[in-house]
Amino acid sequence: MNVKNNKRRRESQEKIEKAFIELLQNRQIKEITVSDIIKITGLNRSTFYANYMDIFDLADKTRVKLENEFSNLFADYDYFNERSGALKMFTHIKENQIFYNTYFKLCYDDKHLISVYDPKRAEQEHIDGNIKYHIEFFRNGLNAIIKLWLAGGCQESPEEMAQVLQQEYRGR
Repeated sequence: MNVKNNKRRRESQEKIEKAFIELLQNRQIKEITVSDIIKITGLNRSTFYANYMDIFDLADKTRVKLENEFSNLFADYDYFNERSGALKMFTHIKENQIFYNTYFKLCYDDKHLISVYDPKRAEQEHIDGNIKYHIEFFRNGLNAIIKLWLAGGCQESPEEMAQVLQQEYRGR
C-alpha cells in the first residue's frame, strides 16, 4: 500500500531528492530528467510519479524542505545577539555548502531568499515609512554575500563572515 508517510515511501523520496541534489550540482533544472533520477536511484518511473508530478514539482518540494530546515535552525534565534546569530548562520552554511548551493539553484525566480531578519528591530531603527525597502535591501544584500561566499568555496571563516555582516549592518 502506498500510504503517504510510510517508511518505504519516505525512503524512496529521500533517494529521489538525494539524486536530484547530486544532479543539480553540475546541471541546470531543465537538463535533469526523470530518467536520470531513476537511473541513479534504481527506482521505477512509477515510484517517481507516485511522489512528484514532474521535475519542477520535485524542485519545489525540495526547495520548501530546504527552507523549513533553515527556518528550524533559527527557531531559537536570539535577535538581540546578532553576532552569535550571524556566526551560527555562517557556520551552518560552511558545514552544509551543498545544501545552500542547491537551495540557491532552486530559487531561479529569486522570490524565495534565505534571510534571518528582525522586523521589530528594523521598526525601532527606521521609524519612517520606508521600512519595507530597508528590509528588502538587507535580505537581498545578505543573500548576495552568502552566494558570493559559496561561489568562492567559503574560503573565509564563519567568524570573518559574521564580522563582515556586522560591519555592514552596524549603526543602521
